[in-house]
Amino acid sequence: MFRRILVANRGEVAARIIRACRELGIESVAVHSAADTDSPHLRLADERICIGPSPSSESYLDMDAILQAAEQTECQAVHPGFGFLGENAHFAARVRQQQLTWIGPPPNAIAQMGDKAEARRAMKAAGLPTIPGTEGILADVEQARRAAAEVGYPVLLKATAGGGGKGMRMCGDESELARAYNQASLEAEKAFGNAGLYLEKVLVGARHIEFQVLADVFGHAIHLGERECSVQRRHQKLLEEAPSPVMTSAVRGEVGPRAADAAAAIGYTSAGTMEFLRDGDGKHYFMEMNTRLQVEHPVTEMITGIDIVSEQIKIAANRPLEISQDEVHIDGHAIEFRINAEDPDRDFRPDPGRITVFEPPVGDGIRVDTHVEAGYQIPPFYDSMIAKLIVHGADRDDAIRKSSEALDAFRIEGVRTTIPIHRRILAEPVFRDGSYDTSWLESKLLARLEG
Repeated sequence: MFRRILVANRGEVAARIIRACRELGIESVAVHSAADTDSPHLRLADERICIGPSPSSESYLDMDAILQAAEQTECQAVHPGFGFLGENAHFAARVRQQQLTWIGPPPNAIAQMGDKAEARRAMKAAGLPTIPGTEGILADVEQARRAAAEVGYPVLLKATAGGGGKGMRMCGDESELARAYNQASLEAEKAFGNAGLYLEKVLVGARHIEFQVLADVFGHAIHLGERECSVQRRHQKLLEEAPSPVMTSAVRGEVGPRAADAAAAIGYTSAGTMEFLRDGDGKHYFMEMNTRLQVEHPVTEMITGIDIVSEQIKIAANRPLEISQDEVHIDGHAIEFRINAEDPDRDFRPDPGRITVFEPPVGDGIRVDTHVEAGYQIPPFYDSMIAKLIVHGADRDDAIRKSSEALDAFRIEGVRTTIPIHRRILAEPVFRDGSYDTSWLESKLLARLEG
């Protein structure tokens, strides 16, 4: 096992990784920018080191600075968390070249799954159904028109190197496609340094369902069940729940093992997430694979009792999985709420500032993952998420009831947050009966509130 791990991230996820290291008896080193000098999560680490100025391009994205910090503090491994360099194949390769252990999948797997067109080809070859669309990068708008005519409108233009909703445009007809093509391409180039696009048919009324997988270096791969991620705004998840309210044990027993087998087929190791779209007929189509720890991993931990971050670390240390598929059991229901410093009444505009009151809820089945406290100044340079509230109940109704109580008890003052919109979501009959899809929040609930 490792003696010391460098945590190449910040905020809530850095705190989560540090706690996992502590549970395993491993020392942790936290890197930080100038803006994060006083971040509370730094107190959890055994050592801290400043790697640069406030902008992420000069700190958390500075590969040289991070690798130098790892060498200076005599770390044996690097955990990237999510965001920043978490899915950067080049950085993963550089970590390995420096004779450090990368706590994540092999660089070639990151690169393969990071190219969404290549990922489609690989998963199709591994036996997973894919959404009808193009198999490679579109050459130009004319090819996009021909492909759209073949699969049928509406279609979605997607950046091949994409993620987080960047470089994506939905097109209802040919005229929209013509307008959107250059916009999506330019946005993809700006966000990822890659203007390549591919096209998929839009599955109307689809749900976004993902399967958590774990795979070791010995070829063993398992899944930990699914997460429902259909409450989205602009392709960004707002809350997640597990298990999915529409998933049956029979379908889980079919899709889950296929997801795990597909990960093993590409030589994947570590934690990873297979993302699917489920159509109105209950058929699951592979969408993409996230080659990192997911923001929403705690809901899976709550229903399985498996510490996913600890498993990542043990896999990276060349330990075989100690959990068989038969030993994975789903207990109850969990919901995760992303608590962002944003103003829902102003188009979810980030609201950085000083938190004057921070009183998270407590109680049975309640977990709060955060790095903030009263007096914390939220810097304007990074992601707006300040906490995650995860609630576990005996069943879905119990989880919703406890979640409503927890959100009512969660006091944050000094900045606007997404807590009010979470309360509204829970109160909606469509959410309570589990009939929502990926378009519901934006086209129905938010449209009604804004109208």
